[in-house]
Amino acid sequence: MNFGKVLVPLVGIVLIAGAWRSYGWAGVALVAGAMVMFVLLHLNRAIQVLKRAADRPIGTVASAVMLNAKLKPKASLLHVVALTRAIGELRSPADTQPEIFRWADAGGSFVDATFVNGKLTEWKLVRPEPTEEEAAAIEADAPASDAVKPGATDALRPPV
Repeated sequence: MNFGKVLVPLVGIVLIAGAWRSYGWAGVALVAGAMVMFVLLHLNRAIQVLKRAADRPIGTVASAVMLNAKLKPKASLLHVVALTRAIGELRSPADTQPEIFRWADAGGSFVDATFVNGKLTEWKLVRPEPTEEEAAAIEADAPASDAVKPGATDALRPPV
């Protein structure tokens, strides 16, 4: 059971009752104003995150590898959307738990993130296999085994 759905309103009622008992209507007004300000701050953040994400295509990210490095367990979906600045592509059936979202980059790499009750539980980075041409190009660019290693300045000095 999600205790936050019960605990938060209960704490609000206790705070208002304590304010009434200590300061009367002025205390109630102060605590109620603080609660409204708290709700407005969170609502404003959610709206700003979704406004930024609305300008980008669904499920895109600049670098899937960097997203993979920045993800942390128990991060909220809103936090991940703020991190990627894009709404993820929903990969699971709508309105079912767990929810699986995908963010992909231009290079073909993608991150599949699994959310349970809005919290990140697991994620997986998938990178595409290089083609034969790309593998040959990577192998050709590799330094030779007889190349001078960084920091080996003695090899560059002329003999005395």
